[in-house]
Amino acid sequence: MFAAYAARIDADDPLSALELGELPEPEVRPGWSVVTVRAATLNHHDLWSLRGVGLPAERLPMILGCDAAGVDEHGNEVVVHSVIGQSGHGVGPDEPRSMLTERYQGGFAERIAVPTWNLLPKPAELTFEQAACLPTAWLTAYRMLFTKAGVKPGDTVLVQGAGGGVSTALVVLAKAAGLRVWVTGRDEVKRARAVELGADAAFESGARLPERVDAVMETVGAATWSHSVKVLRPGGTIVISGATSGHNPPAAELNRIFFLELNVAGSTMGTKDELAGLLSLCVNTGVRPVIDSVYPLAEARDAFARLAKGDVFGKLVLTP
Repeated sequence: MFAAYAARIDADDPLSALELGELPEPEVRPGWSVVTVRAATLNHHDLWSLRGVGLPAERLPMILGCDAAGVDEHGNEVVVHSVIGQSGHGVGPDEPRSMLTERYQGGFAERIAVPTWNLLPKPAELTFEQAACLPTAWLTAYRMLFTKAGVKPGDTVLVQGAGGGVSTALVVLAKAAGLRVWVTGRDEVKRARAVELGADAAFESGARLPERVDAVMETVGAATWSHSVKVLRPGGTIVISGATSGHNPPAAELNRIFFLELNVAGSTMGTKDELAGLLSLCVNTGVRPVIDSVYPLAEARDAFARLAKGDVFGKLVLTP
């Protein structure tokens, strides 16, 4: 079957490690299902995999793609929850929890095998392309806001970094929940588009804000960390789910964190129940994922190049 996969590891030039071509059909284990993929989406996790982060050379070749939606062997339209082993279903006692593409082949292929427990019904109201956007970036945003941040309608949330998959999801979901949403970003066009999505205001990266905020959604990392700490009200919360600009900020801001009793919460992905809640929210509110572009799987290299450049607003979708 045709697939886009990591053929080797290259920390300096990750795109050179990406190959497109034929690979064997997925291995079917007891308690697993095979899904014919209709859509899958890119995440920064795919670029990190090509660099070897979380993916050692002995597991290669590894089909990339954490997100997928498609049709199972019984004809059911499904969305794949991409955390394998979270419940113990379909895995052995020595298989730790992991995401697709870390230990198990991913969704950038014509077919994918996952534990049957990991499949959720795709709502008829969502297209395959929309549904495939949800299991990683949008689920991450959902958990950050509604499980970790402790915010309530009327609170002010700052989203660091306009344009990425998680940040656009945060804007849309926060606005749907009745929050006041502010966004920062280096790119004027992306800031303007964030306002079009529903952000109440957009500021240049590092800008002084009109007032302190109740929570900061942090996915950028080192480049914005000090700003995130400084704009929080006393007792406020930073939720961090990534560090695309690096994980070693120039200043940890420890004095400010303890003196103002700030909360720092880590957040990784989300549970199957949270994904079910996100699907219901999309159906009940009319919220839809922001899609930048849809590419055929055969043109995956072009989509990866755009993601690597940061030339993206919303999700990049691949269709086999």
